[in-house]
Amino acid sequence: MGIGLYVVREVLSLLGVVDYGIYNVVGGAVSMFSFVSGTLSTSSQRYFSVELAKNNFKKLKELFCLNITAFALLLGLFLIIAETLGLWFLNTQMTIPENRLFAANIVYQLSIISFCIEFISIPYNALIIAHERMSAFAYISIIEALLKILIVYLLSITLFDKLITYGVLLLLTSIGITLSYIFYCHKYFSESKYSFYWNKQEVKEILGFSSWHFVGSFAMVVRSQGINILLNMFFNPAINAARAVAYQVYSAVTQLSNNFFIAVKPEMYKSYATGRIDDLNLLIERSTIICTYLVSILVFPVLANTPFVLGLWLKDIPNYAVVFTQLVLINSLIDASNGCTIAPALATGNIKKFQLWTSFFILLNLPISYIALKLGAEPTITMIISISLSFITTIVKAYILKGLICFPFVNYLKLIAKLVVSSLVIWLVISNTFYNKSTSLFSFFLWSLAIFGLISLLYMLFILRIKGCKAIFRTLRSKN
Repeated sequence: MGIGLYVVREVLSLLGVVDYGIYNVVGGAVSMFSFVSGTLSTSSQRYFSVELAKNNFKKLKELFCLNITAFALLLGLFLIIAETLGLWFLNTQMTIPENRLFAANIVYQLSIISFCIEFISIPYNALIIAHERMSAFAYISIIEALLKILIVYLLSITLFDKLITYGVLLLLTSIGITLSYIFYCHKYFSESKYSFYWNKQEVKEILGFSSWHFVGSFAMVVRSQGINILLNMFFNPAINAARAVAYQVYSAVTQLSNNFFIAVKPEMYKSYATGRIDDLNLLIERSTIICTYLVSILVFPVLANTPFVLGLWLKDIPNYAVVFTQLVLINSLIDASNGCTIAPALATGNIKKFQLWTSFFILLNLPISYIALKLGAEPTITMIISISLSFITTIVKAYILKGLICFPFVNYLKLIAKLVVSSLVIWLVISNTFYNKSTSLFSFFLWSLAIFGLISLLYMLFILRIKGCKAIFRTLRSKN
């Protein structure tokens, strides 16, 4: 996380606000297709985990090979769309300075290649997660962090166009990380050895499951990259750079909870597959508390000292970066509280209603934001709309899950209410005592420690109680 924030700081300084904004918006155009890879990754994890729960390694190998074959075919479709519609959109609809259009096109092509390489690695990543080999991700993450530092160094000494150089270096990093995942799977999992396999009925079943998950993943892309492109159409790349800074902070503070959730998803799939619904519901409750807590201990210190943190982190703070960061941090708390309801719904395989309703509210971000910006609203309105719709979506997800797995909806609402009240109390205390008090790194550390103590105390006394604390600690130890 620390290296990631350092890299953003140096890359923003080396590229400049305009080039950094161009890279993020151009990469965002390619990321519009990331809902496909995200959906297929989740689908693969679900089917792999179910077969592992049944100890059916023959079927696991068949499903792995089937995924590789199907993904290769889908890549062909992606390339056609990216090189026609995507290329047209880049050159005719985006706001890019004329003298940087050539570099933007080169970066776009490099982003496409990177996407293709990462796309092929999806079944390998899914296999590692299904086997719950989280140590593999830890080791490979260390390699990736070292490569990011190397990118900053090479970018600082290059004599070529820095934007194009950055795209090339990221492509080489993608190749290295993908090869690491493939090598690990070949070494430890015999079912990862590819051989051609095709079963029309199984493809139909997997695509039927994936098609509804596509809807939900596409909605998330619209909320993130769609709004990014919308802002570019109304403003300029500098606004994209400010938003990109905010979402780098978002990625950093949610990294702990996301990694925990990656570790707990296979157990959710396996609990449902073996009929342990009570265990599944308990796991949802505990995971919701843990994810929200992990995000809170990072969000509130930054919320209390956003100008200081950004000033310490960045050499030049883009306009709107402070308020964007504060709003996106609030959004991250809401997302952390509802993220644990997705995997149980996917485990059932009956996700049509779940995806339709949740996607509807998420997709509302784009038309509502467009109308607001068209009426002359500030770019921050897109964040406020996202926060409001995220809270509504949290309730909708839980209500639909009630009908899928006998989920205790009322108890979940009580838990969400406790989390909201706790967050409001924490913010009231911070705003009246700690807010914007940091003047040095040492004082920031002391205030953050005080905020951490306050959050921990509230969670232990108000949310967990003594029995709950012991259960949470056991869950955390089992995932280490």
